[in-house]
Amino acid sequence: MFGRGFDAERAFDKIPGVSRTRVRGRRLAVTMGLALMAAAWAGPAAAALGGGDRAEPVSRATHLVRSGDTLWSIARGIAPGSDPRPLVDALVAANGDLDPGALVPGQVLVIPAAP
Repeated sequence: MFGRGFDAERAFDKIPGVSRTRVRGRRLAVTMGLALMAAAWAGPAAAALGGGDRAEPVSRATHLVRSGDTLWSIARGIAPGSDPRPLVDALVAANGDLDPGALVPGQVLVIPAAP
């Protein structure tokens, strides 16, 4: 009857020990996980910090839209004597897919470097 009860002296006798191999395995798994996460973030971080592969021309020329201006009239004023269609397309692209019918007097348009 008393032999099967709780023995305070041997309460922690059955705890399995942690082997060095198990600790090394966990350490290796954590290290590999961190390395994989760093590798996964390295590509997008390099692209964000390093920029693109090709350089785009930067334009500092702007045009202030006046009352009655259209993209066609602006393009003809920028490059008189040439076909304004490529410049109109370049103006739309350079200004964030600008809606040609939504020009507002006082709006500033970026003039692209080369159409």
